[in-house]
Amino acid sequence: MKKSFFKIVVTVFSVILLSSCAASHYGVMSDSASLGANNFKMVKYAKGEASVTKVFGLGGMGKDALVAEAKTNLVQNNPLKEGQALANITVDVKNSFILFVTQTKVTVTADIVEFK
Repeated sequence: MKKSFFKIVVTVFSVILLSSCAASHYGVMSDSASLGANNFKMVKYAKGEASVTKVFGLGGMGKDALVAEAKTNLVQNNPLKEGQALANITVDVKNSFILFVTQTKVTVTADIVEFK
């Protein structure tokens, strides 16, 4: 009896532990510069990131604030010069769940193009 109870407890604990780890990922792409004509050249690829870790759902910023921080990070690390613009802006969000801890990472990427 005691041995079977122990097996049930270990099995239930293992199922809870293994099912509590998960991740989801989604992204959105938008075009901020009009690239209809062949009047530009690709300068470089730019990236900005922001992340937050929450325990029991408490602490940190919301998704909109993370996107804004990631975009600010992108622009600060890749200042635009005259005649340049951001194109093909992509926002990717990854949520990771491990037990009662949630980590959200937002990555904003863009192409920096220069118009001729």
